[in-house]
Amino acid sequence: MSVHRIGFTELSGSQGARDGPFRVNIIFVHGLRGHPQHTWEDSRDRGGVNRGNKDAGTATPRKRDILAALLKSKPSSSASTSTTTPIADNVTSEERPNKLFWPDEYLTQDIPEARVWTYGYNADAIGGLFEANNKNSVSQHGQDFAVRVEREIGNQDPIIFVAHSLGGVIVKDGIRRSYTCRARTKLVIFLGTPHRGSTYTGWGDIASNLALLALQDSNKKIVKALEVNSEVLDNIHEEFKTIADKSRIQIHSFQEARGISGVKGIHSKVVDDFSSRLDLPRSLETVESIDANHIQMARCGDRIDPQYRAIVGVLQQFIRRMVLDGNGTGLQEMPAMASGVEASVVETGGGMDRALTNRTARPCHYIPLPENRRFVGRDKMLDTLKEMLFVRKEWRKAAIVGLGGIGKTQIALQLAYWTKKNRPEFSIFWVPALSKATFEQAFTTMARELPIQSGSKDDDVKESLRRYLSSGAAGPWLLVVDNADDGDVLFGSADMPGGISEYLPESDDGITLFTTRSREVAVSATGSDVIELHAMDPLEAADYLEKLLIGGSKTGAAELLKELSYLPLAITQAAAYLNTIRVPIAEYLRLLRGADREAASLMSREFYDGTRYRGSQNAVAATWLVSFDQIRKSDGAAADLLAFLSCIEPKEIPQSILPRFELEEQMVHAVGTLCGYAFLTRRGDSRVFDMHSLVHLATRIWVQREGLTATTDEKATRHLAAVFPSDDYTNRNVWREYLPHAFRVLQYSKELDIEEKSDLLFWMGRCLRMDGRIKEAIKSLEEACQWRNRHFAEDHPSRLASQHALAGAYQANGQVKEAVVLLEQVVAIRKQVLAEDHPNRLASQHALAGAYQANGQVKEAVVLLEQVVAIHKQVLAEDHPNRLASQHALAGAYQANGQVKEAV
Repeated sequence: MSVHRIGFTELSGSQGARDGPFRVNIIFVHGLRGHPQHTWEDSRDRGGVNRGNKDAGTATPRKRDILAALLKSKPSSSASTSTTTPIADNVTSEERPNKLFWPDEYLTQDIPEARVWTYGYNADAIGGLFEANNKNSVSQHGQDFAVRVEREIGNQDPIIFVAHSLGGVIVKDGIRRSYTCRARTKLVIFLGTPHRGSTYTGWGDIASNLALLALQDSNKKIVKALEVNSEVLDNIHEEFKTIADKSRIQIHSFQEARGISGVKGIHSKVVDDFSSRLDLPRSLETVESIDANHIQMARCGDRIDPQYRAIVGVLQQFIRRMVLDGNGTGLQEMPAMASGVEASVVETGGGMDRALTNRTARPCHYIPLPENRRFVGRDKMLDTLKEMLFVRKEWRKAAIVGLGGIGKTQIALQLAYWTKKNRPEFSIFWVPALSKATFEQAFTTMARELPIQSGSKDDDVKESLRRYLSSGAAGPWLLVVDNADDGDVLFGSADMPGGISEYLPESDDGITLFTTRSREVAVSATGSDVIELHAMDPLEAADYLEKLLIGGSKTGAAELLKELSYLPLAITQAAAYLNTIRVPIAEYLRLLRGADREAASLMSREFYDGTRYRGSQNAVAATWLVSFDQIRKSDGAAADLLAFLSCIEPKEIPQSILPRFELEEQMVHAVGTLCGYAFLTRRGDSRVFDMHSLVHLATRIWVQREGLTATTDEKATRHLAAVFPSDDYTNRNVWREYLPHAFRVLQYSKELDIEEKSDLLFWMGRCLRMDGRIKEAIKSLEEACQWRNRHFAEDHPSRLASQHALAGAYQANGQVKEAVVLLEQVVAIRKQVLAEDHPNRLASQHALAGAYQANGQVKEAVVLLEQVVAIHKQVLAEDHPNRLASQHALAGAYQANGQVKEAV
């Protein structure tokens, strides 16, 4: 297509003229010695700055072409009709094989809702192939630009500018001169623009010398304007900053990550990082680097080029937001955009390297709970959250606080799914804060969905995820921290230091929403950004109950709702009972009012602050206790299952961990009964369930009321010990599902003194060590050892096995001396009771040798390993893994001992 050298050209794309519908104008403006087409072109078959060409930042290979072009040049008769190509923004060539003009061929297709324009002006600061016939100052260029925008961009759609180098200064000057430009401009993308002066004059010196050789002239005004701290640029810079702030114009400043080498006078970047940013607040300006030099950052030869992915990603993200707000309405309230390029975060020994990938950032949604299709009311609360979090953006952290069962989780869930539908650029994460175990489990799951890599298996995934979400690479996100009721879990305590708040991310692009029963926790987490949630009003509650009930008479509904204190959770459970049992509302009310007042009072007190609820929750307690008693009468298996559930974590309950019944049909029916009462909720079609934390608390009170606490806890401990997997790597997913529940069982079984408890602790410790959770492994294994040391003889296999495992955990934790002491005891005893070729005896000797070597006792390690290797040679095939492992270890010990020849 034909591109005007001076003025505007609308690009039609490779398919010819386009019909729209259009929503926005995107205008490209070139830089010094640039061209409205050639500045944005590159070879289609170029190796690419980020596709293997490691020398793309070096200008030396082109210096011969630059000089040749100048020596062959002839003055052009018309600057306005020239189609020559800028090779380095200050030199042109008439040969242009196989070039790709990406704004025309790619952008018009990838953003079909945009009119794409390119703008040209005579920016020939030095001679070359053109006469120096345009001696306009930067200000004159800006004035011409503003006039042409007003005259030639005749539609009423918003404007986005993409400006390279000096073109950014022209754009800023045009905006400050024209109210129309100012009002229509919504976003400016700067590519290496010198806002506050630049070392670009180094290029001017080189060009001037070549121009003198060719008897050419220079446009001194433009070159002078690029000097550091020039008066012209300073004035434009300060005035534009004021306008951008007042008009809420969004800025995305791309900086060149590579310098130009091989050219005298330029030693690094053409425009340094200080000069290429406006220093506006982060709510207005996003600063990002492109892994290219000053020339190549505007050129793209393929859609996979990182610079294309970055620029188009920013444009697409902004336009999506613009469409959501009604074709430009409300854009002034938008936050600064995250990068359109996804960044890989690579953990390397505690540090974090960020590298641009070739993929546009895609939002990630981790919401483990399904959307509540029966949600009604709460409009005022949701509108307040949307206003403060997404429109006015006054809150980056907020908390919903209220009594248990009030509906905090459901409101947060509704907001999460609203965000997913209406703010598609946002990633959404949901973390239960019931305990450190559930928090870690959620963070581990989230990390698998994000571009995070750990340097080793012992790296802390929580810290890696925190750093990633705190970086600009993550883009905008909403994090819901649900059930943050326990201040000790969230912030830590003297007995339990290191709360989960240490791992919560901080980012200008991130929003964190807490739900909690504790106002103290809410204020500590968010300051004054707290919303207190009260019960539903009578009309909302009536609508909710009507939506839940399956037919039947509604007589007595108002009285029932009042008895339930209009609490959503209590209404849900009551409706489940009425739908399942099919009794009249009046009968349910009779049972409710006749419940055990003492138990209901206890439940109410503990509802108040997470440890001692009191107040208006009597009806909630009565509802649950009535339902529990009814389940026990109608479904004994479901009651047994409910008792077991009272001992484990209420979230992410795998069906495989539940006790088995004689018939599979009993299990299906029992689970169905609990789901029918909404005490259990199945996650979609999976075999994973959740229980509301307050329902879980009620089950504990119910078991206590029945005098079954000790029996129930013992049964649960024995069952967990029987089903908990070994530390075989193939069981890794299973033990990760079971660990939070095992921790909860042990919490309730502190006074229990049975062998199965030590067995559970033993396998938990070994699995924790496999997961790199060494300190937790040591704690479990020490407790297992203490029990077995008290109850078993010193040569008992279980006692020796736990000591062996604990020694391994000690060594992994750097407690080498403690490991040596334990293993010496184990080896000494096994020498007395086991044959010299017994696998357990050899394994303990091998482990002791490793501890010796770690402790600097290399000679002792060599002696032990020589014995192990000799015996393995007698009893194992030469390709047996254990034999090869001992030989490998001996070679390492030889080398550490200076016996290199023996090692070889």
